[in-house]
Amino acid sequence: MNRNITILTDVELITCILQKGLADKITKVAIKAGAQGATVHYAQGSGVREKLGILGVAVEAEKEILQIIVSTEQVDRIFDAIYLAAELDTPGMGFIYTTKLEKAGTYIPQEILSKLTQE
Repeated sequence: MNRNITILTDVELITCILQKGLADKITKVAIKAGAQGATVHYAQGSGVREKLGILGVAVEAEKEILQIIVSTEQVDRIFDAIYLAAELDTPGMGFIYTTKLEKAGTYIPQEILSKLTQE
């Protein structure tokens, strides 16, 4: 069997730290904006909670971490959709950032690869 590695170079990782219970809603928003899927894992936050508590904002220590790999051309659209849907412009709601990936690999169906090489 002939096996080839498909390397993706124009991709970025969007990571969003969310309040507990929001990841499913925000994943749906990201998919509607063009994402192919997401990975969610769980974490325990610390530090900022005490500072925001002074302002009267209750910040849950349990967090959901949403990670999505997207093409460079999609990153702004999906980032903005997540930011707005998660209300990250509100104190204590979370944090979002992108990371440029140097190299990524996954299975891509042959019919999609053919279209990409024709463009």
